Amino acid sequence: MVDIQLTRIYELIVILYAASVLLYFIDFVQHNRKANKIAFWLLSIVWTLQTIFLILRMFETGRFPILTIFEGLYFYAWVLITLSLVINRLFRVDFMVFFTNVLGFLIMAIHTFAPMQYPTSVEAEQVVSELLIIHITMAILSYGAFSVSFVFSALYLVQYNLLKKKKWGKHLLRIEDLTKLDYMAYVLIVMGIPLLLLSLILGLIWAYIKVVNFHWYDTKVLGSFFVLIAYSAYLYVRLRKGIQGKAIATWNIGLFLILLINFFLFGSLSNFHFWDS
Repeated sequence: MVDIQLTRIYELIVILYAASVLLYFIDFVQHNRKANKIAFWLLSIVWTLQTIFLILRMFETGRFPILTIFEGLYFYAWVLITLSLVINRLFRVDFMVFFTNVLGFLIMAIHTFAPMQYPTSVEAEQVVSELLIIHITMAILSYGAFSVSFVFSALYLVQYNLLKKKKWGKHLLRIEDLTKLDYMAYVLIVMGIPLLLLSLILGLIWAYIKVVNFHWYDTKVLGSFFVLIAYSAYLYVRLRKGIQGKAIATWNIGLFLILLINFFLFGSLSNFHFWDS
């Protein structure tokens, strides 16, 4: 059984893990060594905390803690983090490091928020509610990043048209240059994608625990995954195909419209709402 105070530390581990995954994604996309270094140290903190609790659990039970499903999940997550740290330290395989940590985050989240391991229904309900709060927070942060990215792309098109029509004036001077507008829109999408991915992982865990007759083909679930795939396609065409400028700004505005459709229309058609308790 898991003490509710101990769960707070597990939740902190999940949050630190999420921050590490976000930074690893930034490094994966932008080859940002500073982001990689911070992600490595955050993951090292996660590994240290997990190792301490693993050892304490060994002393508490007098055996190696892998005999229950939840002990197995915890040890599985610890193994994935350990391998990720070793790979990151000895090799330069960003793709593997990022997706290994996404899998590790999934396993750790399941271990932390699964209600069956808590001694009372009140504690289990509290933990599941906290899972929902973290899920919603990450989703809103990702939507916020995509929204501000949309604003930068819209300003890009305004600035582009002003320059093309040679309409010099105070409005032109108050808008940032095209290169900066394009870059900021791109950076915010790089931040939004992993946040949305982690939010979907936590949301699916919550739905399986809380929602009766939950189905993968629910409009809200499918719409959210479509938004994730669409924004990932944005990164692909930008980084692999080299599409930038007006074309990619227009694409970003189209993506934001898809985001709004998912949020308002698909949410109303869904069999459940992600803010339900």
